[in-house]
Amino acid sequence: MLPFADAGVAIVGLEPSCLLTLRDEALALRLGAKAETVAQHALLFEEFIARELGTGRFALAFADAGAPILVHAHCHQKAFAAAQSIVDVLALVPGAKPKLVETSCCGMAGTFGYEARHRDVSTAMAEASLLPAIRAEPGAIVVADGTSCRQQIAFGAGREALHAARVLERLLPESAR
Repeated sequence: MLPFADAGVAIVGLEPSCLLTLRDEALALRLGAKAETVAQHALLFEEFIARELGTGRFALAFADAGAPILVHAHCHQKAFAAAQSIVDVLALVPGAKPKLVETSCCGMAGTFGYEARHRDVSTAMAEASLLPAIRAEPGAIVVADGTSCRQQIAFGAGREALHAARVLERLLPESAR
């Protein structure tokens, strides 16, 4: 990825735990100036969209969401203050009224929640605030960028959660897809 970063190209990722590794773990391992250059160009999808809209490089038009949007931010997004960009980008959608749900970890924590011996703890974490908030708004579109977060929501609330990119794609006019 270094040649792209050196050329000023954004390194855009969808999965928060993967992309934010470039901004955290790679630096914590003291991999040097090359890792720092890559980290400076690493952006989550919503951060990239927000940046490009802010510079006026492109504009997006979306269809009405038809429902409110509940956003569960992945733990890495919370840790890096990257959750607000999801809300900001989704606010561009007419009728969306995106709301960031105040939650702790969804309880999956990577593979932790998939292991039978951790199921009770994983479920308890999800039931602390995430799953009750989703159940309280059955008509809302649920957004969760983390793969494990989406799985926890499906398992615990019986609801499909979508990555913000999929929600935006579904609301683009046919001509823009």
